[in-house]
Amino acid sequence: MSVVKIILSIVYFIICLVLIILTLKQSKGDEGLSSTITGAGSDNFYEQNKGRTKEGRMTKWTIILGVAFVVLTIALGTVYVM
Repeated sequence: MSVVKIILSIVYFIICLVLIILTLKQSKGDEGLSSTITGAGSDNFYEQNKGRTKEGRMTKWTIILGVAFVVLTIALGTVYVM
């Protein structure tokens, strides 16, 4: 059981580091009221293809790693209780 703890802890640590780096590299995507005033809505080409950009991929990987972080937290909690 200690081998499982060590492996899960190493994977957890790597996911934590990558998640921190991805979160820090992302730019603030909220334009707020200025986009409403200037008319920059969600009908432009960039907004329609946002998932294909570098920022879109980083956002997708941040969500995936966030879910993996939660799952590993629960798994490590149950492994360490046993």
